[in-house]
Amino acid sequence: MAVKKRYTDEELEEFRSIINEKLRLAHRDYSVMMRQIMNADGNDVDDTSPTYKALEEGSLTQTKEELMQMAVRQQKFIQGLEAALRRIDNKTYGIDRITGELIPKERLRAVPHATLSVESKNARKK
Repeated sequence: MAVKKRYTDEELEEFRSIINEKLRLAHRDYSVMMRQIMNADGNDVDDTSPTYKALEEGSLTQTKEELMQMAVRQQKFIQGLEAALRRIDNKTYGIDRITGELIPKERLRAVPHATLSVESKNARKK
């Protein structure tokens, strides 16, 4: 029996729908984070209550820094998902970039932008 070298077009379409849904949610979450960072949804009293501003300034700065870190991670996640869609288009999706073997479907369903199997990822860490 020949070893399967790539996923079928039907399987790739299943992964495409999973990725598109994750992308939709990731874009939504990224937009929410950016609105919070830019204070676009703010209806607070930042400019009208200077008494409390000094006390909250440190906390607000820390929160914005954490949001920025989360937004950067989210942006990287979106880029990973978009790259996965390109691999689907050129029919290289789901192929371990080290071994050339197929990444198990279970892994791809959980981490659709994965380019390494769990074994390859663990071996690479050592």
